[in-house]
Amino acid sequence: MPTIISHAAVPLAIGIGLGRGRIPSRLLLAGVVAAIAPDLDVVAFKLGIAYAEAFGHRGASHSLLFALLLAAGASAAAPLLRTSRRTSFFFILAAAVSHPLLDMLTNGGLGVALFWPVSDLRYFAPWQVIEVSPLSLRRVFSAQGLAVMRSELAWVWAPCAVAAAIGVLIRRDIPSAGRGDRA
Repeated sequence: MPTIISHAAVPLAIGIGLGRGRIPSRLLLAGVVAAIAPDLDVVAFKLGIAYAEAFGHRGASHSLLFALLLAAGASAAAPLLRTSRRTSFFFILAAAVSHPLLDMLTNGGLGVALFWPVSDLRYFAPWQVIEVSPLSLRRVFSAQGLAVMRSELAWVWAPCAVAAAIGVLIRRDIPSAGRGDRA
């Protein structure tokens, strides 16, 4: 997996690119939480659930179903997030789906159960360009952790920064592009 911090890059880039008029700060924060939430499955290790099981790491919580459930919950909470149900649903869906998609780009682990519960198969992307993050906090602050951070800067943060900058430039050039969606 990329480090838990790098999972926040996608919703941050979308939020910056679209601007506060479309992505209010509460929704942006919810998006960051949704992008990180699938990795709460590491608690399974403490509960004796094996990595390869359906509720192990990169299992059910990394599925499209999990992302849809988070998005549906955010849609129901749209008034609290100060946005429309539609905006809330699709922003949180994008944030949550970004997590397993980034994990599929890593060069380690057992893959991602993207289609759980329909299938227990775990998938990797054809290009595994992101250095897998160690699960141990001690190893994050090692030579391996430094390699992971360099990899994430190149393959996660840099593309997200470019996408956000393009969004900002488009909003500046097209006045209606920054208007909010509060229906």
